[in-house]
Amino acid sequence: MSTTESHDAHAVGPFIAAIDQGTTSSRCIVFDRDGRIVSVDQKEHEQIFPKPGWVEHDAKEIWRNVQEVVAGAVEKAGITAADVKAIGITNQRETTLLWDKNTGEPVHNAIVWQDTRTDGLCKELGRNVGQDRFRRETGLPLASYFSGPKVRWLLDNVEGLRERAERGDILFGTMDSWVIWNLTGGVNGGVHVTDVTNASRTMLMNLRSLAWDERILSSMEIPAAVLPEIRSSAEVYGIAKGGALDGVPVASALGDQQAALFGQTCYAKGEAKSTYGTGTFMLMNTGDEPVQSYNGLLTTVGYRIGDEKPVYALEGSIAVTGSLVQWMRDQMGLIKSAAEIETLASSVEDNGGAYFVPAFSGLFAPYWRSDARGVIAGLTRYVTKAHIARAVLEATAWQTREITDAMTKDSGVELTALKVDGGMTSNNLLMQTLSDFLDAPVVRPMVAETTCLGAAYAAGLAVGFWPDTDALRANWRRAAEWTPRMDADTRDREYKNWLKAVERTMGWIEDEE
Repeated sequence: MSTTESHDAHAVGPFIAAIDQGTTSSRCIVFDRDGRIVSVDQKEHEQIFPKPGWVEHDAKEIWRNVQEVVAGAVEKAGITAADVKAIGITNQRETTLLWDKNTGEPVHNAIVWQDTRTDGLCKELGRNVGQDRFRRETGLPLASYFSGPKVRWLLDNVEGLRERAERGDILFGTMDSWVIWNLTGGVNGGVHVTDVTNASRTMLMNLRSLAWDERILSSMEIPAAVLPEIRSSAEVYGIAKGGALDGVPVASALGDQQAALFGQTCYAKGEAKSTYGTGTFMLMNTGDEPVQSYNGLLTTVGYRIGDEKPVYALEGSIAVTGSLVQWMRDQMGLIKSAAEIETLASSVEDNGGAYFVPAFSGLFAPYWRSDARGVIAGLTRYVTKAHIARAVLEATAWQTREITDAMTKDSGVELTALKVDGGMTSNNLLMQTLSDFLDAPVVRPMVAETTCLGAAYAAGLAVGFWPDTDALRANWRRAAEWTPRMDADTRDREYKNWLKAVERTMGWIEDEE
Protein backbone atom coordinates (compact mmCIF):
# COMPACT_ATOMS: atom_id res chain seq x y z
CA MET A 1 0.00 0.00 0.00
CA SER A 2 1.46 3.38 -0.92
CA THR A 3 1.54 6.15 1.67
CA THR A 4 -1.21 7.99 -0.17
CA GLU A 5 -4.36 5.90 -0.10
CA SER A 6 -6.50 7.68 -2.63
CA HIS A 7 -9.91 6.09 -2.63
CA ASP A 8 -10.84 8.22 -5.62
CA ALA A 9 -8.88 10.29 -8.10
CA HIS A 10 -9.80 13.62 -6.54
CA ALA A 11 -10.66 13.68 -2.87
CA VAL A 12 -13.61 15.96 -2.25
CA GLY A 13 -13.22 18.38 0.68
CA PRO A 14 -13.48 19.70 3.26
CA PHE A 15 -10.90 17.88 5.37
CA ILE A 16 -9.42 17.57 8.86
CA ALA A 17 -5.66 17.30 9.42
CA ALA A 18 -4.21 15.35 12.34
CA ILE A 19 -0.65 15.71 13.62
CA ASP A 20 0.72 12.69 15.49
CA GLN A 21 3.89 13.61 17.36
CA GLY A 22 5.11 10.13 18.31
CA THR A 23 8.08 8.64 20.13
CA THR A 24 10.08 7.76 17.02
CA SER A 25 8.50 9.93 14.34
CA SER A 26 6.05 12.72 13.59
CA ARG A 27 3.38 12.47 10.95
CA CYS A 28 0.42 14.25 9.52
CA ILE A 29 -2.65 12.55 8.06
CA VAL A 30 -5.43 14.29 6.14
CA PHE A 31 -8.89 12.71 6.62
CA ASP A 32 -12.13 13.24 4.71
CA ARG A 33 -15.67 13.38 6.11
CA ASP A 34 -16.00 9.57 6.09
CA GLY A 35 -12.92 9.30 8.29
CA ARG A 36 -10.89 7.92 5.39
CA ILE A 37 -7.22 8.68 4.79
CA VAL A 38 -6.53 11.10 1.95
CA SER A 39 -2.77 11.52 2.45
CA VAL A 40 0.04 10.78 4.91
CA ASP A 41 3.50 12.20 5.47
CA GLN A 42 5.94 10.99 8.12
CA LYS A 43 9.44 11.76 9.35
CA GLU A 44 11.62 10.10 12.01
CA HIS A 45 13.64 12.03 14.59
CA GLU A 46 16.81 11.15 16.45
CA GLN A 47 16.76 9.12 19.68
CA ILE A 48 19.40 10.53 22.03
CA PHE A 49 20.89 8.25 24.74
CA PRO A 50 23.28 10.33 26.90
CA LYS A 51 23.65 7.55 29.56
CA PRO A 52 22.22 4.05 30.15
CA GLY A 53 18.51 4.42 30.95
CA TRP A 54 18.40 8.04 29.72
CA VAL A 55 16.38 8.90 26.59
CA GLU A 56 16.03 12.39 25.08
CA HIS A 57 14.62 14.13 22.02
CA ASP A 58 15.65 17.43 20.40
CA ALA A 59 12.40 19.43 20.55
CA LYS A 60 13.53 21.86 17.83
CA GLU A 61 14.17 18.97 15.44
CA ILE A 62 10.68 17.66 16.27
CA TRP A 63 9.05 21.04 15.54
CA ARG A 64 10.92 21.27 12.18
CA ASN A 65 9.73 17.75 11.31
CA VAL A 66 6.13 18.60 12.26
CA GLN A 67 6.20 21.59 9.89
CA GLU A 68 7.63 19.41 7.10
CA VAL A 69 5.09 16.58 7.45
CA VAL A 70 2.19 19.04 7.59
CA ALA A 71 3.40 20.66 4.36
CA GLY A 72 4.03 17.20 2.85
CA ALA A 73 0.57 15.81 3.66
CA VAL A 74 -1.16 18.95 2.35
CA GLU A 75 0.86 18.79 -0.88
CA LYS A 76 0.25 15.04 -1.42
CA ALA A 77 -3.49 15.58 -0.94
CA GLY A 78 -3.38 18.33 -3.57
CA ILE A 79 -5.29 20.74 -1.32
CA THR A 80 -4.77 24.14 0.34
CA ALA A 81 -5.28 25.44 3.88
CA ALA A 82 -8.72 26.68 2.78
CA ASP A 83 -9.86 23.03 2.38
CA VAL A 84 -8.89 22.13 5.96
CA LYS A 85 -11.44 22.93 8.66
CA ALA A 86 -9.38 22.06 11.75
CA ILE A 87 -6.09 20.60 13.02
CA GLY A 88 -6.03 17.89 15.69
CA ILE A 89 -2.99 16.93 17.78
CA THR A 90 -2.04 13.59 19.33
CA ASN A 91 1.26 12.90 21.00
CA GLN A 92 3.64 10.57 22.80
CA ARG A 93 2.61 10.94 26.43
CA GLU A 94 4.66 12.04 29.45
CA THR A 95 7.66 13.30 27.42
CA THR A 96 8.67 16.52 29.16
CA LEU A 97 10.01 19.86 27.90
CA LEU A 98 10.84 23.25 29.45
CA TRP A 99 11.46 26.22 27.16
CA ASP A 100 12.03 29.99 27.36
CA LYS A 101 8.85 31.85 26.45
CA ASN A 102 10.74 34.95 25.26
CA THR A 103 13.15 33.18 22.87
CA GLY A 104 11.28 29.93 22.15
CA GLU A 105 14.49 28.01 22.94
CA PRO A 106 14.24 24.72 24.87
CA VAL A 107 16.40 24.90 28.02
CA HIS A 108 17.38 21.21 27.62
CA ASN A 109 16.45 18.27 25.39
CA ALA A 110 12.99 16.81 26.04
CA ILE A 111 13.12 13.94 28.57
CA VAL A 112 11.26 10.98 27.02
CA TRP A 113 8.63 8.88 28.85
CA GLN A 114 10.94 5.83 28.70
CA ASP A 115 13.71 7.69 30.57
CA THR A 116 14.49 6.30 34.06
CA ARG A 117 16.73 9.07 35.50
CA THR A 118 14.03 10.07 38.02
CA ASP A 119 13.91 6.61 39.69
CA GLY A 120 15.81 7.84 42.76
CA LEU A 121 13.76 11.04 42.97
CA CYS A 122 10.50 9.01 42.85
CA LYS A 123 11.70 6.83 45.75
CA GLU A 124 12.61 9.99 47.68
CA LEU A 125 9.19 11.56 46.93
CA GLY A 126 7.51 8.37 48.12
CA ARG A 127 9.26 8.76 51.47
CA ASN A 128 7.45 6.68 54.10
CA VAL A 129 4.24 6.37 52.05
CA GLY A 130 5.75 4.69 48.98
CA GLN A 131 4.43 4.42 45.40
CA ASP A 132 0.87 5.42 46.26
CA ARG A 133 1.63 8.84 47.80
CA PHE A 134 -0.25 10.83 45.11
CA ARG A 135 -2.39 8.02 43.74
CA ARG A 136 -5.73 9.08 45.21
CA GLU A 137 -5.51 12.53 43.60
CA THR A 138 -3.80 11.58 40.31
CA GLY A 139 -4.68 7.91 39.66
CA LEU A 140 -0.96 7.20 39.13
CA PRO A 141 1.74 5.41 41.11
CA LEU A 142 5.02 7.25 41.74
CA ALA A 143 7.10 6.07 38.77
CA SER A 144 9.81 7.49 36.52
CA TYR A 145 7.30 7.23 33.64
CA PHE A 146 5.34 10.42 34.50
CA SER A 147 6.16 14.08 33.79
CA GLY A 148 6.08 15.79 37.21
CA PRO A 149 9.32 14.30 38.56
CA LYS A 150 10.99 14.98 35.18
CA VAL A 151 10.16 18.71 35.53
CA ARG A 152 11.62 18.68 39.04
CA TRP A 153 14.79 16.97 37.74
CA LEU A 154 15.29 19.71 35.12
CA LEU A 155 14.70 22.49 37.67
CA ASP A 156 17.29 20.87 39.96
CA ASN A 157 19.88 20.11 37.29
CA VAL A 158 19.88 22.92 34.70
CA GLU A 159 22.00 25.87 35.89
CA GLY A 160 19.91 28.90 36.94
CA LEU A 161 16.66 27.34 35.67
CA ARG A 162 14.68 27.45 38.93
CA GLU A 163 15.17 31.25 39.22
CA ARG A 164 14.05 31.78 35.61
CA ALA A 165 11.04 29.53 36.20
CA GLU A 166 9.96 31.38 39.33
CA ARG A 167 10.38 34.68 37.46
CA GLY A 168 7.81 33.44 34.90
CA ASP A 169 10.14 33.15 31.89
CA ILE A 170 9.94 29.37 31.51
CA LEU A 171 7.10 27.26 30.09
CA PHE A 172 6.55 23.53 30.74
CA GLY A 173 4.75 21.27 28.34
CA THR A 174 4.28 17.74 27.09
CA MET A 175 4.68 17.52 23.30
CA ASP A 176 1.08 18.58 22.60
CA SER A 177 1.77 21.91 24.36
CA TRP A 178 5.05 22.45 22.49
CA VAL A 179 3.43 21.79 19.09
CA ILE A 180 0.35 23.94 19.83
CA TRP A 181 2.44 26.84 21.20
CA ASN A 182 4.61 26.85 18.06
CA LEU A 183 1.67 26.33 15.66
CA THR A 184 -0.20 29.29 17.13
CA GLY A 185 2.70 31.75 16.84
CA GLY A 186 5.33 30.75 19.41
CA VAL A 187 7.04 33.88 20.80
CA ASN A 188 4.43 35.93 18.88
CA GLY A 189 1.38 35.11 20.96
CA GLY A 190 1.63 31.30 21.02
CA VAL A 191 -1.10 29.67 23.15
CA HIS A 192 0.21 27.77 26.21
CA VAL A 193 -2.32 24.99 26.83
CA THR A 194 -2.59 21.24 27.38
CA ASP A 195 -5.64 19.00 27.43
CA VAL A 196 -7.05 16.93 30.28
CA THR A 197 -5.69 13.61 28.92
CA ASN A 198 -2.09 14.83 28.74
CA ALA A 199 -2.43 16.70 32.05
CA SER A 200 -3.63 13.47 33.67
CA ARG A 201 -0.21 11.89 32.86
CA THR A 202 1.88 14.57 34.59
CA MET A 203 1.07 13.41 38.14
CA LEU A 204 0.32 17.09 38.88
CA MET A 205 -3.39 17.24 37.99
CA ASN A 206 -6.22 16.35 40.35
CA LEU A 207 -8.45 13.84 38.53
CA ARG A 208 -11.66 15.15 40.08
CA SER A 209 -11.20 18.91 39.82
CA LEU A 210 -9.21 18.65 36.53
CA ALA A 211 -6.99 21.42 37.91
CA TRP A 212 -3.32 21.48 38.90
CA ASP A 213 -3.03 20.19 42.48
CA GLU A 214 -1.33 22.83 44.67
CA ARG A 215 -0.35 20.35 47.39
CA ILE A 216 1.43 18.10 44.88
CA LEU A 217 3.12 21.09 43.21
CA SER A 218 4.58 22.18 46.53
CA SER A 219 5.61 18.59 47.42
CA MET A 220 7.44 18.32 44.08
CA GLU A 221 8.72 21.92 44.31
CA ILE A 222 7.36 22.95 40.89
CA PRO A 223 6.38 26.64 40.48
CA ALA A 224 2.82 27.04 39.14
CA ALA A 225 4.06 29.78 36.76
CA VAL A 226 5.51 27.18 34.34
CA LEU A 227 2.26 25.24 33.86
CA PRO A 228 0.00 25.40 30.79
CA GLU A 229 -3.73 26.05 31.08
CA ILE A 230 -5.72 22.79 31.17
CA ARG A 231 -8.43 22.68 28.48
CA SER A 232 -10.78 20.02 27.11
CA SER A 233 -9.66 17.58 24.39
CA ALA A 234 -11.98 19.08 21.77
CA GLU A 235 -12.18 22.88 21.53
CA VAL A 236 -10.51 25.62 19.50
CA TYR A 237 -7.30 26.56 21.34
CA GLY A 238 -6.10 29.07 18.75
CA ILE A 239 -5.41 29.63 15.05
CA ALA A 240 -2.36 28.34 13.18
CA LYS A 241 -0.02 31.17 12.14
CA GLY A 242 2.19 30.63 9.11
CA GLY A 243 3.08 27.30 7.51
CA ALA A 244 1.01 25.15 5.17
CA LEU A 245 -2.12 25.39 7.36
CA ASP A 246 -2.00 29.12 8.08
CA GLY A 247 -5.35 30.34 9.43
CA VAL A 248 -6.75 26.89 10.34
CA PRO A 249 -8.13 26.41 13.89
CA VAL A 250 -6.10 24.13 16.21
CA ALA A 251 -8.96 22.26 17.84
CA SER A 252 -7.96 19.06 19.64
CA ALA A 253 -5.27 17.43 21.74
CA LEU A 254 -5.20 13.87 23.13
CA GLY A 255 -2.41 11.64 24.40
CA ASP A 256 -1.84 8.82 21.89
CA GLN A 257 -3.55 5.96 23.78
CA GLN A 258 -6.56 8.13 24.61
CA ALA A 259 -6.71 9.25 20.97
CA ALA A 260 -6.88 5.58 19.94
CA LEU A 261 -9.75 5.04 22.42
CA PHE A 262 -11.54 8.01 20.82
CA GLY A 263 -10.75 6.92 17.25
CA GLN A 264 -12.08 3.42 18.03
CA THR A 265 -15.34 5.18 19.06
CA CYS A 266 -15.31 3.67 22.58
CA TYR A 267 -17.84 6.22 23.81
CA ALA A 268 -19.90 3.93 26.09
CA LYS A 269 -19.02 2.61 29.53
CA GLY A 270 -17.40 -0.84 29.24
CA GLU A 271 -16.09 -0.32 25.70
CA ALA A 272 -12.36 -0.97 25.44
CA LYS A 273 -9.55 -0.85 22.91
CA SER A 274 -6.20 -2.56 22.93
CA THR A 275 -3.25 -1.38 20.84
CA TYR A 276 -0.83 -4.21 19.99
CA GLY A 277 2.64 -2.91 19.24
CA THR A 278 6.05 -3.58 20.82
CA GLY A 279 4.10 -3.65 24.07
CA THR A 280 0.36 -3.35 24.51
CA PHE A 281 -1.86 -0.61 25.94
CA MET A 282 -5.44 -1.34 26.84
CA LEU A 283 -7.94 1.35 27.86
CA MET A 284 -11.51 0.88 29.04
CA ASN A 285 -14.12 3.65 29.17
CA THR A 286 -15.44 3.77 32.78
CA GLY A 287 -17.89 6.65 32.30
CA ASP A 288 -17.94 10.01 34.07
CA GLU A 289 -16.51 8.85 37.43
CA PRO A 290 -12.81 8.06 37.95
CA VAL A 291 -12.42 4.45 39.16
CA GLN A 292 -9.59 3.84 41.65
CA SER A 293 -7.65 0.70 40.78
CA TYR A 294 -6.85 -1.89 43.42
CA ASN A 295 -5.61 -4.28 40.75
CA GLY A 296 -2.52 -2.62 39.31
CA LEU A 297 -4.11 -0.41 36.64
CA LEU A 298 -3.80 3.35 36.08
CA THR A 299 -6.76 5.71 36.38
CA THR A 300 -6.65 8.33 33.64
CA VAL A 301 -8.83 10.82 31.75
CA GLY A 302 -10.16 9.17 28.57
CA TYR A 303 -11.28 12.42 26.88
CA ARG A 304 -13.39 15.52 27.38
CA ILE A 305 -15.46 17.12 24.62
CA GLY A 306 -15.87 20.89 25.11
CA ASP A 307 -17.67 21.63 28.36
CA GLU A 308 -19.30 18.18 28.61
CA LYS A 309 -18.43 15.99 31.59
CA PRO A 310 -15.02 14.34 31.35
CA VAL A 311 -14.94 10.62 30.53
CA TYR A 312 -12.48 8.50 32.54
CA ALA A 313 -10.67 5.30 31.68
CA LEU A 314 -8.72 2.49 33.29
CA GLU A 315 -5.43 1.70 31.58
CA GLY A 316 -3.38 -1.48 31.65
CA SER A 317 0.01 -1.89 30.04
CA ILE A 318 1.88 -5.05 29.01
CA ALA A 319 5.62 -4.69 28.50
CA VAL A 320 6.28 -7.47 25.98
CA THR A 321 3.92 -8.50 23.15
CA GLY A 322 5.19 -7.68 19.64
CA SER A 323 8.74 -7.61 20.99
CA LEU A 324 8.43 -11.31 21.94
CA VAL A 325 7.85 -12.16 18.28
CA GLN A 326 10.92 -10.06 17.38
CA TRP A 327 12.90 -11.95 20.03
CA MET A 328 11.84 -15.30 18.48
CA ARG A 329 13.10 -13.97 15.14
CA ASP A 330 16.28 -12.09 16.09
CA GLN A 331 17.61 -13.79 19.23
CA MET A 332 16.31 -17.34 18.75
CA GLY A 333 16.27 -17.59 14.96
CA LEU A 334 13.14 -19.80 15.13
CA ILE A 335 11.38 -17.69 12.49
CA LYS A 336 12.71 -15.53 9.65
CA SER A 337 9.92 -12.92 9.63
CA ALA A 338 7.29 -11.82 12.13
CA ALA A 339 4.50 -13.04 9.84
CA GLU A 340 5.98 -16.55 9.85
CA ILE A 341 5.01 -17.09 13.51
CA GLU A 342 1.36 -17.48 12.52
CA THR A 343 2.13 -20.18 9.95
CA LEU A 344 4.37 -22.05 12.39
CA ALA A 345 1.88 -21.80 15.29
CA SER A 346 -1.01 -22.89 13.03
CA SER A 347 0.81 -26.12 12.15
CA VAL A 348 -0.11 -27.58 15.57
CA GLU A 349 -3.50 -27.98 17.30
CA ASP A 350 -2.44 -26.59 20.68
CA ASN A 351 0.56 -25.54 22.80
CA GLY A 352 1.64 -29.12 23.56
CA GLY A 353 1.59 -28.27 27.28
CA ALA A 354 4.08 -25.36 27.03
CA TYR A 355 3.50 -21.85 28.43
CA PHE A 356 5.71 -18.84 27.76
CA VAL A 357 5.64 -15.89 30.18
CA PRO A 358 7.81 -13.11 28.68
CA ALA A 359 8.69 -11.23 31.89
CA PHE A 360 11.91 -9.99 30.23
CA SER A 361 11.91 -6.71 32.17
CA GLY A 362 9.68 -7.84 35.03
CA LEU A 363 5.89 -8.06 34.96
CA PHE A 364 3.79 -4.94 34.24
CA ALA A 365 0.03 -4.74 34.94
CA PRO A 366 -1.55 -6.13 37.00
CA TYR A 367 1.48 -7.37 39.02
CA TRP A 368 4.19 -4.68 38.79
CA ARG A 369 6.91 -7.14 39.84
CA SER A 370 10.38 -6.00 38.79
CA ASP A 371 11.89 -9.16 40.34
CA ALA A 372 10.25 -11.41 37.71
CA ARG A 373 12.04 -12.79 34.62
CA GLY A 374 10.86 -14.79 31.60
CA VAL A 375 9.95 -18.46 31.86
CA ILE A 376 8.91 -21.29 29.53
CA ALA A 377 7.06 -23.84 31.66
CA GLY A 378 5.63 -27.30 31.00
CA LEU A 379 8.38 -28.51 28.64
CA THR A 380 8.51 -32.21 27.67
CA ARG A 381 10.22 -34.11 24.82
CA TYR A 382 6.92 -33.78 22.93
CA VAL A 383 7.21 -29.98 22.54
CA THR A 384 8.39 -28.64 19.14
CA LYS A 385 9.24 -25.13 17.99
CA ALA A 386 5.70 -24.94 16.58
CA HIS A 387 4.28 -25.46 20.09
CA ILE A 388 6.60 -22.71 21.38
CA ALA A 389 5.40 -20.39 18.58
CA ARG A 390 1.85 -21.07 19.67
CA ALA A 391 2.76 -20.40 23.31
CA VAL A 392 4.26 -17.05 22.20
CA LEU A 393 0.94 -15.94 20.68
CA GLU A 394 -1.02 -17.29 23.65
CA ALA A 395 1.19 -15.18 25.96
CA THR A 396 -0.15 -11.97 24.40
CA ALA A 397 -3.73 -13.22 24.67
CA TRP A 398 -3.41 -14.38 28.31
CA GLN A 399 -1.75 -11.12 29.36
CA THR A 400 -4.69 -9.25 27.78
CA ARG A 401 -7.11 -11.53 29.67
CA GLU A 402 -5.40 -10.68 32.98
CA ILE A 403 -5.82 -6.96 32.32
CA THR A 404 -9.50 -7.34 31.34
CA ASP A 405 -10.07 -9.32 34.56
CA ALA A 406 -8.42 -6.51 36.55
CA MET A 407 -10.61 -3.93 34.75
CA THR A 408 -13.77 -5.89 35.54
CA LYS A 409 -12.77 -6.21 39.22
CA ASP A 410 -12.02 -2.48 39.49
CA SER A 411 -14.96 -1.12 37.53
CA GLY A 412 -17.65 -3.75 38.00
CA VAL A 413 -18.20 -3.44 34.24
CA GLU A 414 -17.97 -6.57 32.08
CA LEU A 415 -16.07 -6.22 28.80
CA THR A 416 -18.64 -6.23 25.98
CA ALA A 417 -16.22 -6.39 23.05
CA LEU A 418 -12.57 -5.58 22.48
CA LYS A 419 -11.62 -3.24 19.64
CA VAL A 420 -8.05 -3.82 18.52
CA ASP A 421 -5.44 -1.91 16.51
CA GLY A 422 -1.68 -1.94 15.98
CA GLY A 423 0.73 -4.09 13.99
CA MET A 424 -0.01 -7.47 15.59
CA THR A 425 -3.69 -7.37 14.60
CA SER A 426 -2.77 -8.69 11.16
CA ASN A 427 -2.17 -12.06 12.88
CA ASN A 428 -5.51 -13.85 12.51
CA LEU A 429 -4.60 -16.78 14.76
CA LEU A 430 -3.71 -14.33 17.55
CA MET A 431 -7.03 -12.50 17.09
CA GLN A 432 -9.01 -15.78 17.29
CA THR A 433 -7.00 -16.83 20.36
CA LEU A 434 -7.76 -13.45 21.99
CA SER A 435 -11.47 -13.92 21.42
CA ASP A 436 -11.31 -17.50 22.80
CA PHE A 437 -9.39 -16.49 25.94
CA LEU A 438 -11.49 -13.36 26.64
CA ASP A 439 -14.76 -15.15 25.78
CA ALA A 440 -15.75 -11.94 23.95
CA PRO A 441 -15.84 -10.66 20.36
CA VAL A 442 -12.63 -9.08 19.05
CA VAL A 443 -13.09 -6.43 16.36
CA ARG A 444 -10.59 -4.79 14.01
CA PRO A 445 -11.59 -1.58 12.18
CA MET A 446 -11.02 -0.57 8.54
CA VAL A 447 -8.79 2.38 9.41
CA ALA A 448 -5.87 0.98 11.40
CA GLU A 449 -4.52 4.51 12.10
CA THR A 450 -6.88 4.94 15.04
CA THR A 451 -4.58 7.32 16.97
CA CYS A 452 -4.57 9.97 14.24
CA LEU A 453 -8.22 9.32 13.53
CA GLY A 454 -9.09 10.03 17.19
CA ALA A 455 -7.33 13.40 17.05
CA ALA A 456 -9.12 14.22 13.76
CA TYR A 457 -12.51 13.21 15.19
CA ALA A 458 -12.07 15.40 18.30
CA ALA A 459 -10.98 18.41 16.19
CA GLY A 460 -13.88 17.86 13.80
CA LEU A 461 -16.39 17.80 16.67
CA ALA A 462 -14.94 21.05 18.03
CA VAL A 463 -15.63 22.94 14.79
CA GLY A 464 -18.92 21.22 13.87
CA PHE A 465 -17.38 19.23 10.99
CA TRP A 466 -19.14 16.21 12.55
CA PRO A 467 -22.31 16.93 14.57
CA ASP A 468 -21.83 14.47 17.45
CA THR A 469 -20.26 11.17 18.53
CA ASP A 470 -23.16 9.24 16.92
CA ALA A 471 -21.98 10.49 13.52
CA LEU A 472 -18.48 9.19 14.35
CA ARG A 473 -19.84 5.79 15.37
CA ALA A 474 -21.60 5.63 12.00
CA ASN A 475 -18.19 6.17 10.32
CA TRP A 476 -16.62 3.26 12.20
CA ARG A 477 -16.38 0.26 9.87
CA ARG A 478 -15.27 -3.18 10.89
CA ALA A 479 -12.72 -4.94 8.73
CA ALA A 480 -12.94 -8.22 10.65
CA GLU A 481 -14.50 -9.76 13.74
CA TRP A 482 -13.60 -12.90 15.70
CA THR A 483 -16.00 -14.66 18.08
CA PRO A 484 -15.17 -17.22 20.79
CA ARG A 485 -14.96 -20.88 19.71
CA MET A 486 -13.42 -22.44 22.85
CA ASP A 487 -15.44 -24.36 25.42
CA ALA A 488 -15.44 -23.05 28.99
CA ASP A 489 -13.70 -26.10 30.53
CA THR A 490 -10.72 -25.82 28.19
CA ARG A 491 -10.49 -22.06 28.73
CA ASP A 492 -10.54 -22.41 32.54
CA ARG A 493 -7.96 -25.21 32.54
CA GLU A 494 -5.60 -23.32 30.25
CA TYR A 495 -5.95 -20.07 32.25
CA LYS A 496 -5.13 -21.97 35.46
CA ASN A 497 -1.97 -23.34 33.81
CA TRP A 498 -1.02 -19.87 32.56
CA LEU A 499 -1.37 -18.41 36.08
CA LYS A 500 0.80 -21.26 37.43
CA ALA A 501 3.46 -20.35 34.84
CA VAL A 502 3.26 -16.66 35.86
CA GLU A 503 3.97 -17.63 39.49
CA ARG A 504 7.17 -19.38 38.34
CA THR A 505 8.57 -16.05 37.02
CA MET A 506 8.44 -14.22 40.34
CA GLY A 507 11.30 -13.73 42.78
CA TRP A 508 13.94 -14.65 40.20
CA ILE A 509 16.01 -11.51 40.85
CA GLU A 510 17.16 -11.37 44.47
CA ASP A 511 17.54 -7.87 45.96
CA GLU A 512 20.85 -6.73 44.53
CA GLU A 513 23.13 -4.71 46.77
